[in-house]
Amino acid sequence: MDTWAHGRGTTTVDEVIRSISAWSAIAQGVTTSGGEPFDQPAALFELTARIRDLLETDILVFTGYEWSAISNLVASSPGLIDALVSGPFHIQEAQTLALRGSDNQELRFLTPLGKARFASFDRRLDPTDRTLDIMFDENGEVWFAGIPGRDDFSRLRRFLECTGATLSTSEDKRTTTLKTNSK
Repeated sequence: MDTWAHGRGTTTVDEVIRSISAWSAIAQGVTTSGGEPFDQPAALFELTARIRDLLETDILVFTGYEWSAISNLVASSPGLIDALVSGPFHIQEAQTLALRGSDNQELRFLTPLGKARFASFDRRLDPTDRTLDIMFDENGEVWFAGIPGRDDFSRLRRFLECTGATLSTSEDKRTTTLKTNSK
């Protein structure tokens, strides 16, 4: 949820490019998600153009906007995004499709590279799709990236708390509140 809140910090395209330059030689692709990339379309397209200049890899973007709301923006900068997952995440929706958090989200191939790289994800979810990247920063904080299964982080929190670990999460607890208020 920390990536959804407005005003939680700023960065520049130059800073992002500098931060990814260190691993550009081994990058298999670049994914933009979290927060909302299309809330800053000029910065998004500047970033993707600069990534195109820096790397020979695919660019995947996740957005909570419906395709109908952003299709003109995407068309105005052709070739900068290879594949796009569009549509808001809905926790009440099933999660049976690969690469998507909920089944209402759509996967679009915007370039031939996008189709070549992501066509294999235009299918039902497979158990091997449950891969997460785990990162540790210099402060000892742990960050996860990927598409976890529903309740994976809740199960992890319970497990760690049983071992005596203390932790905090950015988990979105609004669904619990919504369920409580609707009774």
